[in-house]
Amino acid sequence: MDDKHLYSNFEYESALSVAEGVKQPDQVNSSYLERMRARRQQGPSTEELISGILHGDRTLLSRAITLVESSLHSHQQQAQQIIERCMPYSGKSVRLGITGVPGAGKSTVIEALGKMLTAHGHKVAVLAIDPSSERSKGSILGDKTRMEELSVDPNAFIRPSPSAGSLGGVARKTREIITLCEAAGFDVVIVETVGVGQSEVAAHSMVDFFLLLQLANTGDELQGIKRGIMEMADMIAINKCELDRQRSELAAAQFRNALHLFPMPESGWTVKVSLCSAYTKEGVEALWNSVMEYVTFTKQNGYFYHKRQQQLLRIMGEAIESGLRDRFYSTPGIEERIDALRQDILDNKISPYAAADQLLAAN
Repeated sequence: MDDKHLYSNFEYESALSVAEGVKQPDQVNSSYLERMRARRQQGPSTEELISGILHGDRTLLSRAITLVESSLHSHQQQAQQIIERCMPYSGKSVRLGITGVPGAGKSTVIEALGKMLTAHGHKVAVLAIDPSSERSKGSILGDKTRMEELSVDPNAFIRPSPSAGSLGGVARKTREIITLCEAAGFDVVIVETVGVGQSEVAAHSMVDFFLLLQLANTGDELQGIKRGIMEMADMIAINKCELDRQRSELAAAQFRNALHLFPMPESGWTVKVSLCSAYTKEGVEALWNSVMEYVTFTKQNGYFYHKRQQQLLRIMGEAIESGLRDRFYSTPGIEERIDALRQDILDNKISPYAAADQLLAAN
């Protein structure tokens, strides 16, 4: 018999075998794990969030801001409780709004300014508003990538927020976020808006000082700059002046001449025009000195406090309008009535104004 047939009838038993082990007990109590999972799903309590904010806990501050930005009714209720409890600890910061044409270097200026302020012992919060897509409703939220050094600074806090289609590209809840940041101990709050437009009045209505950034090498410096923005600005800075000093100085002169055509601001402040370079840091400290000069000037003549009071009243008016709009659309059967009247409008049976009057009269 050959070897092939000999070994074909032989049953092999492997010397390698694994004995069944003893089942190990759970290292953590299962009921404890269930409680922890439930707690993570529920999130921190209102008291925990308030305490964390007042002690400067960035993680809990971020969680509270997420509640403010949420559209869930339960989150909004909790957020309003937190805001009301934090309000007595707010209002002690300098609020700086920065806007400008796309590519003017807003994020770069903010980083240079923020690094300078933190080096002098300030705590800086940056609320960077990213435009939301009208189609997908999404935002990139990439401002932290443009502020690499400031984003890792222990005395700085950067919070990108989606504009969510709100007026002027300013997030609807930015005012509430400012309150939370001030309660957390940030004494400088910088609000970066998405760009130039008449609707930037929304940003102006929540800050103390409004800075307009411009570029020199864009053709006619006054072309495309709307009068409303020029009138709101407390300072105009020609950024990237290191690229072309002569053109930058010419642009500054043109802006100064244009400002003479405008009436004196209610604050009594003479709007300044200066050159700066976020790349070389030229003019950045002078920019902040102008902000503090403005704050001192307006506090002495009382405009600083008057403006903040007017901002609070404006917030109440906007809250009333928002509440009325929400109540209108939450009325039972309103969607069906709107759909029916929409068809009548398209069929030229009724005017849009008459349809709106009918809907309002029915509520």
